Amino acid sequence: MENIKKNIIGVAVCLAIAIPSHIIGKMFPIIGGAVIAIIVGMIIALFWNEKGKAERGIKFTSKVILQTAVVLLGFGMNLGVVVETGKQSLPIIICTISISLIISYLLHRAMHIKGNTAILVGVGSSICGGSAIAATAPVVDADDDEVAQAISVIFFFNVLAALLFPTLGKMIGFDTVSGEAFGIFAGTAVNDTSSVTAAASTWDSMWNLGSQTLDKAVTVKLTRTLAIIPITLGLSFIRNKDNDSTEGFSIKRAFPMFILYFVLASVITTVAIKCGISAEFFSPVKELSKFFIVMAMAAIGLNSNVVKLVKTGGKPLIIGAFCWIGITLISLFMQYIMGIM
Repeated sequence: MENIKKNIIGVAVCLAIAIPSHIIGKMFPIIGGAVIAIIVGMIIALFWNEKGKAERGIKFTSKVILQTAVVLLGFGMNLGVVVETGKQSLPIIICTISISLIISYLLHRAMHIKGNTAILVGVGSSICGGSAIAATAPVVDADDDEVAQAISVIFFFNVLAALLFPTLGKMIGFDTVSGEAFGIFAGTAVNDTSSVTAAASTWDSMWNLGSQTLDKAVTVKLTRTLAIIPITLGLSFIRNKDNDSTEGFSIKRAFPMFILYFVLASVITTVAIKCGISAEFFSPVKELSKFFIVMAMAAIGLNSNVVKLVKTGGKPLIIGAFCWIGITLISLFMQYIMGIM
């Protein structure tokens, strides 16, 4: 009870920012509630330096609530559907994730960019935007400025993808009779679910395809989201080895328990659906996970130094640009050689 009292003020502040941000994000899905919350938090932080009794609760929200959100995301994963879609899209997903991580690592070394920033931008670009950043940040002990910076970069390229990819698809000559090809492209090349949805829906509208493209793109995106598990586990093991080289490696210390809970949530959803329970049963939990991410982003915004972000934002933006271009080109190339386009 005492711990709750110490955190409640800061949690309440984050909640007050999250509620309108979540509502506005529903109205403007290309932007999304998480981006709105982090921007509002950053603006408030400009005028609120000493947070007093709220500081502990804000930190609690940016860490514990964020990890809880990742766990709840697992209830949106039907592993059976993912496996079926993965048979077609998995080679493309593996290649796009690999190229993004390679690019972010090379630029980190060449441009002397902070390791955590490069990791968060690379993972966010290649897997699933804000959700991947949310899952990775606690594993690599990223601070709030690094998370805010990565989210900002991902948001910028999210918007570009949502606006430009339907036109790019038309110019390249994607099949306009079926939404399959563009759906795979959107699901593998666009990093955040909101922008995947926006790009796929636009393609459906352009060619009167109902929801063909959207259904394919979202399913591919869910398949891609599963990469959170091996990526975060790998980073956890590497980081634990680096930090505890003199003590020896410990799987127990390295294993992030919230990722285990994420996997268990996915298994529960899959088994429940196999037993005849509708996927809609888990919709409230998925919505709660999205809201918790918005709350956590509000907290991260409140803890961010906007002036510092602006001064140091150029290099992360370069990483984001190269990752975005690399993912797009590899996705198109793989679809071409696989005969999907």
